[in-house]
Amino acid sequence: MVLAASRRRRGAIDMRLVVGLALVASSVAGVVVLVGALDTRTTVYAAASALSPGDRIDRGDLVERSVALDGADGLYLRAGDVPAEGLVVVRAVRGGELLPRAAVGDAAGVRSTALVLRLAAPVSASVRPGSSVDVWTSPAEVDGRGYGAPVVLVADAVVVRIVEDDRLVGSADAGSVEVLVPRGRVARVLQAQANGDALAVVPAGLPLGG
Repeated sequence: MVLAASRRRRGAIDMRLVVGLALVASSVAGVVVLVGALDTRTTVYAAASALSPGDRIDRGDLVERSVALDGADGLYLRAGDVPAEGLVVVRAVRGGELLPRAAVGDAAGVRSTALVLRLAAPVSASVRPGSSVDVWTSPAEVDGRGYGAPVVLVADAVVVRIVEDDRLVGSADAGSVEVLVPRGRVARVLQAQANGDALAVVPAGLPLGG
């Protein structure tokens, strides 16, 4: 009888252990499911290095980042969104920065093109590749004796590069700059240069932190 009672106690202890382990396992599983349901992170692309307007990129130029964007994930390039032919950068992106959809364009249908402008005024020290600038023009007078009132020729053009000027001091031009301009404005810019109009670029805004 003593042996039978001992066996019954061991059986009761074993059942309590099994029930306890089952409760712990179900609790852990519930926490895992809850955390998974609350995890709203999305995998998007970031620039592996600094990107400049006009750069052609593919998946090899990007790195994946898992981030929580609070519903703004549609504003950024997600994993799998890069076509086989790649994309073209249309505005500067810093290395490590998440890649906005607005910063890239289809390589087959980019809406902007690059032009080199001969300037009549020096470029501001704040202007550098990736800067947004307004292109101003002062139309040359018909008699060649001066220029008319300046007007904005292209708003929010993007600087690709400052062209190094190796000419002798005393040249009539103040240097050149390569900018991305909308295709719809290309003809006007080329006409202004052909007419000998005085062109200048003015910063459209300064980024935070200089």
